Amino acid sequence: MVELAALPPVRERILESAYELFSTRGIRDVGVDEVIQRAGVAKATLYRHFPSKNALTLAFLEQREERWTYGWVAAEARLRGATPEEQLLAIFDAFDEWFRQDGFEACSFINVLLEMGNGHPAGNASVRYLANIRAFVQSLADEAGLRETEAFAHSWHILMKGSIVAASEGDTEAAKRAQKMGRLLIEQYR
Repeated sequence: MVELAALPPVRERILESAYELFSTRGIRDVGVDEVIQRAGVAKATLYRHFPSKNALTLAFLEQREERWTYGWVAAEARLRGATPEEQLLAIFDAFDEWFRQDGFEACSFINVLLEMGNGHPAGNASVRYLANIRAFVQSLADEAGLRETEAFAHSWHILMKGSIVAASEGDTEAAKRAQKMGRLLIEQYR
């Protein structure tokens, strides 16, 4: 029998359960009852911490940004590249490993935006989180001394999102293809 002291706090347990389910299956495909069952809590407990499924979804997206955008994409780029240009290209090295993993789940922000639309609070939040990824790319472009870094970041972000979609279609070389195009894009904005 598991001791209560060994379990993570209830809010974290609910959010972690939702994170696992939402990131792999999407928002609409996962019901609140499934989150409740996985977290091992009562319905009233879930709603005390998250007043609605939308509130839970927004908390999931916030956590996804911390883990995926900052804890993985930005961290891996900085770790793998010695210069800002190398860090930009390193995003696709990290993506290449990600795309080849069993259980590759694509980008939750893209998935939620397409699933819910940008008029829905979760879709709107996804737009903001995607803009934060683009801002990170722009900061690397600024550090690299590239020209028109806002335009560059938009183009680079298209390569990132396009490679994720292509990988979702089964293209295991999508990140390497995007990286080759990225080299040309850097040259264009140098």
